[in-house]
Amino acid sequence: MKHFCIIFVFLFAFQSSSAQLFTKEKVANSVDNIDQKFLTWGYFIGFNQYDFNFDYNENLKDILVDKTSGFHLGLIGDMRINDYLNLRLEPGVFFTTRNLEYDESYFQGTEFNDSDLLREVKSTYVHIPLLLKVSTKRINNFKPFIVGGVSTALNLSSNQDNPNDNSSGEFRMTKNTYFYELGFGIDLYLQYFKFTPSIRGVFSMNDEIIKDMDPNSPWTGNISKMQTRGVFINFTFQ
Repeated sequence: MKHFCIIFVFLFAFQSSSAQLFTKEKVANSVDNIDQKFLTWGYFIGFNQYDFNFDYNENLKDILVDKTSGFHLGLIGDMRINDYLNLRLEPGVFFTTRNLEYDESYFQGTEFNDSDLLREVKSTYVHIPLLLKVSTKRINNFKPFIVGGVSTALNLSSNQDNPNDNSSGEFRMTKNTYFYELGFGIDLYLQYFKFTPSIRGVFSMNDEIIKDMDPNSPWTGNISKMQTRGVFINFTFQ
């Protein structure tokens, strides 16, 4: 399904733009003056892949993270500062799953079964970034840009307040996470709207793990810090 959606988006964009993007003249249409408006709105859809970065207390084997591709969507509010700078607010909802695989060495001296070596971490984030978009001068129907900023995310699946921990099969994370973000993309000016594919990296700035009640827990005892990092592929329509 994910691959079908990607192919559909690219085919749609290619069909709409093939006769316009590669012309030597700017398209003359309803989006011609969009960059001169003080406030503009839009929406985005895309795909994400989240990972964890671990710092450890002892030199045991790394916890492996089996990453899966997630889906996200949201809205855009864009404020023009000048011809090259825009301030953007991009609230969205992000769905992702990460699977943690523990080595048997974490359970030495204790009884365990195969299910103890695996933890599924499902996350639903309400993600709110504040970004500065720095663009080049428009070249015909293209305008490359870089983007960066900070964000906060509320993890609706964190289990932070759950009294059960990993001894009951519940992996817990903090509800609130703070990120910095860096990315790049290109604005494509089509006949009726501006289409923007982009890619962005996000990096957590705070420790997100909630330790188990047992300080020697095989699941959390050796982790000194756990931080999310991820990659977003966005398709924006304005």
